[in-house]
Amino acid sequence: MSAPVTNRRPAPDKVIVDLADYAHDYKPIGKLAFETARLTLIDSLACAFEALAYPDCTKLLGPVVPGTIVPNGARVPGTSYVLDPVTAAFNAGTLIRWLDFNDAFYGRTVIHPSDNIGAILMTADWLSRTRQAAGKKPLTMRDVLSAIIKAYEVQGGLALENGFTAAGLDHTILVKIASTAAVSQLIGCTREEIINALSNAWVDGHALATYRRKPNTGARKSWAAGDASARAVWLSLLAKKGEMGYPSALTAPKWGFYEVLFKGKPFKFQRPFGSYVIENTLFKIPYPTAFHGQTGVEAAIKLHPLVKDRLDDIKHIEARGHNSTMVILDKTGPLANFADRDHCMQYMMAIGLIYGDMTAKHYEDEIASDPRIDALRTKIRLTEYARYEREYHDPFKRTNANSIQIFFKDGSKTPLSEVNYPLGHRKRRKEGIPAVMKKFGENTGMVFATKRKAAITAVCMDQKKLEAMAVNEFVDLLVR
Repeated sequence: MSAPVTNRRPAPDKVIVDLADYAHDYKPIGKLAFETARLTLIDSLACAFEALAYPDCTKLLGPVVPGTIVPNGARVPGTSYVLDPVTAAFNAGTLIRWLDFNDAFYGRTVIHPSDNIGAILMTADWLSRTRQAAGKKPLTMRDVLSAIIKAYEVQGGLALENGFTAAGLDHTILVKIASTAAVSQLIGCTREEIINALSNAWVDGHALATYRRKPNTGARKSWAAGDASARAVWLSLLAKKGEMGYPSALTAPKWGFYEVLFKGKPFKFQRPFGSYVIENTLFKIPYPTAFHGQTGVEAAIKLHPLVKDRLDDIKHIEARGHNSTMVILDKTGPLANFADRDHCMQYMMAIGLIYGDMTAKHYEDEIASDPRIDALRTKIRLTEYARYEREYHDPFKRTNANSIQIFFKDGSKTPLSEVNYPLGHRKRRKEGIPAVMKKFGENTGMVFATKRKAAITAVCMDQKKLEAMAVNEFVDLLVR
């Protein structure tokens, strides 16, 4: 007969303590980390501004109850909404994530670390307005950038060696954890309160990856990060009020996270927490695709001039990717909606071959009805390539390779078109930064008139000026 489990409350789990200590004590100082954090903020705003053109996104925005008035509330970029920080985090997080155009980072779990920016920016805005109303100094944008660095590191540090998606969980579980760590520190929680907040985040109900996978792919994948970041803000606020935590949330026998959801396996970590993740994040430019589709689309577009007038002559198409490409993007049969299409490698490659470009509009029904797309999809054979998989996980290479080659009915073929690193990769950062700025400029111009766009751009392009600016003053520039 086994010994009864003691009811003696244990010390908090080491992983939770380590995350809390990092959030509470770490002070980022690296120039590259802060410069990249500014770029991630710029890129995220660009994504949010473009998403405002999509009614399926904007219908989800605003207060839960129309007409709600929130004193000193957070203001949602690109809108006139003034909301409590929880709802504002959902709004901003949904805008940033909607088009699957924000940055990415990967290990055993693929993540989008800028999913945390909605929670951080909106909490900082609400807190700054509240502090200012009480005669105190508001937070500065350096505080926001510092919190972004920490959230990226927590989320990426957990993703590198741990397969949350393989366990059936949506990767936004890590948005909830990372945003809780960053936001609880931002609002002034003590070390113990951050531990309590994180423990509540780990025992929370977690989203399944169902809505991101065939045959159920749907629009929830575009607001799931907003949902997770909002939950993180709420849990952080509860901890600040003194809500208790659960010290063995991860390790408790039978009932802890490891036993219930991770087959008893403890988390692994590749490196100490610092600023590695922010410095190595991958921007999605210039294509709004699922992360693993970036190089596939680029490779297909390179072949566009060679095939655009020979589409009917194509016999078959050989495409290669790594394992995550296969698991996430290999999809045959009918595609039901926008979200289904931007998670189908065959669809995205077909668009690149036919149109020589890829924008969010290419996922809409009007273009999806082009019969040439499905005709090409049926000819694409996508397979896993061992070198791509090996180098995808190599911490010194971190490739995200895809390739494509076209074979014609007359026996001729195109050269193999292979792209190992997407444009937004650190190895292509010099080439990629101008594209980030172009994306930001174009999308800001969709929302604001020339004078306001110029004012926003001037601040965002000046590292020192941005860092010194009060958060509420910065957000005021971004609203209508």
